[in-house]
Amino acid sequence: MYREKKISLVIPAYNESKLIRPTLEHVPDIIDKVYVVDDCSTDNMADVVRDVMKSDTRVELIQHEVNSGPGQGIITGYLASSNDGYDIAAVCGGDHQMPLEQMSHLLDPLIDGEADYTKGNRFMLGGNALEDMPKLRLFGNTIISMLTKIASGLYSLFDVVDGYTGITKRAIDLINWDKAWKGYGYPMDFLIRMSAYNLKVKDVPRRAIYLPGERQSQIKGVKYAVKVSPMLLKGFFWRLAVKYIIRDFHPLIFFYMMGLTLFPLGLLFGIYLVYCQFTGIGVTGPRAVLAALLIITGLQSILFAMLFDSQESK
Repeated sequence: MYREKKISLVIPAYNESKLIRPTLEHVPDIIDKVYVVDDCSTDNMADVVRDVMKSDTRVELIQHEVNSGPGQGIITGYLASSNDGYDIAAVCGGDHQMPLEQMSHLLDPLIDGEADYTKGNRFMLGGNALEDMPKLRLFGNTIISMLTKIASGLYSLFDVVDGYTGITKRAIDLINWDKAWKGYGYPMDFLIRMSAYNLKVKDVPRRAIYLPGERQSQIKGVKYAVKVSPMLLKGFFWRLAVKYIIRDFHPLIFFYMMGLTLFPLGLLFGIYLVYCQFTGIGVTGPRAVLAALLIITGLQSILFAMLFDSQESK
């Protein structure tokens, strides 16, 4: 136990036979239960976990019958933790990339009531991402973090792809996980859901472990950002509908509707006017003014909506 709370650790893993052992060997004593969720691995990872189980009775192996993605692995662990009555579930990867000795940093805000969900941030003071993270991954992380800020309304967060997290049993039981994103991109989807349910989310600084010669992360920078962008767009509109129309109402929804209509309309009209100018048709003053007004009004509406959204998330 840690500060009178029962703590579990969920480790979603796929083909981590090489790194799962050092991960499990570094689990701190404050953890009461460890759920290793094997997402239908094709290597001998399950045998490695069973071998560790002989010396560490806290470890339990859960095996998926089909490969379902890391998001589903975490959800499986969440539900097992809640059903077994643990107060908090922490999550780390099976690639020995997360400093488990810093686990208390994730747990303290949850126990103190400061947050319902905590996540690591390798860019905060005390992290090492700026110095050690490969530049391409750094660029992709920045892009996806900016998009997630808009999609979730949680503008104070960064390093949104970080999977070192903690969550309360209350939050696990509150969210409908059947609709959650199951594959890569799950951290951003989870943040959108936390925001839609008005749960408190907090970044905590953490350092990353980069092992020489090991490509621990399966995320490929810009390609990853492009792949999850449609999910973020869908999640953005779902969150607005749930948070500001169904569960409550806020005028920012009108600002978003106006901005997302007028801004692209103004851009398209402006492009048409440029075409007219270069093809000799010509452009009248009123038309140019109309295009400018559409763009400016649309952009201002979007910015006002984002401002109100960020204030609501606080």
